[in-house]
Amino acid sequence: MGQTPTDKSNEALIRSLIETYQGDSGINFIDVRNLPVREKILHIMEMLYELLFPGYGGRRQVTRENIHFIVGDLICHIRSDLVEQIKLALQYQCRIENCSTSGCEQMAEQVTERLLFSLPEVRRKLKADVEAAYEGDPAAKSFEEIVISYPGIMAIATHRIAHELYLSEVPLLPRLMSEHAHSLTGIDIHPGARIGNKFFIDHGTGVVIGETCIIGNNVKIYQGVTLGALSFPKDERGRVIKGGKRHPTIEDDVTIYAEATLLGDITIGKGAVISGNAWVKESIPPGAIVAPATAQSRVRNAKEQELIVEYYI
Repeated sequence: MGQTPTDKSNEALIRSLIETYQGDSGINFIDVRNLPVREKILHIMEMLYELLFPGYGGRRQVTRENIHFIVGDLICHIRSDLVEQIKLALQYQCRIENCSTSGCEQMAEQVTERLLFSLPEVRRKLKADVEAAYEGDPAAKSFEEIVISYPGIMAIATHRIAHELYLSEVPLLPRLMSEHAHSLTGIDIHPGARIGNKFFIDHGTGVVIGETCIIGNNVKIYQGVTLGALSFPKDERGRVIKGGKRHPTIEDDVTIYAEATLLGDITIGKGAVISGNAWVKESIPPGAIVAPATAQSRVRNAKEQELIVEYYI
């Protein structure tokens, strides 16, 4: 039997699409076996959540009698699966850099152990984050409510894991983890951001925290806050120059209210308050209060002396 018009059109479509693959790289991985598997990484994240918040997901009934077995079983599975996915990510990096992959498995094992042994400290930080949410939100009824329902806790828990892998220079995995949390919570935290203790994101939707942000202890931010870059320098060919400090530094005890935008390598001093809808492109002294006005932002320091600083808002 001859091809029907539908068969012919389908064959033409197949050939036309395959033609776009020829000589392409970056958005297709034909004949490449060393790419991490998204579903497996997300499963690893679920197991890590169980270690960080045992019993929260209801997948296992955790008791004092069985917790040793459950934790051991989770660690065993995470270690095996994570070594494989990190190895694939490292092999991917070697492929694009045209270097040997011979040491990738050993490096993956070392990175995995480093992450696993960081989990007790990550737990301590997350406990402080949950405490900050409870203290900072009068609507919060319990720690349990915060852990199982607050998007900010999922976002920061994911970040604290992804950041450890980022520090170990693992490609692909940290960003995949952070973007998955972004898709679920609306909170976009780059895994490179350095975040201190007792960090609370209230509500959370639309929050953006850039790669080179440094956030101190006891910082509270609300929905829609952007800690972004002001501009991107380019080389002589017009390409964006990557790297360098380009996002804000937020010192301890700062509060940033909803929809505020802070841009560039600036410093917000300890104890400062940035009000909603402020547009800040210059460093702010400790203890200052930044409030939008019609064409300017009025900054009051701790002594209530007024300093006018021009901002576009």
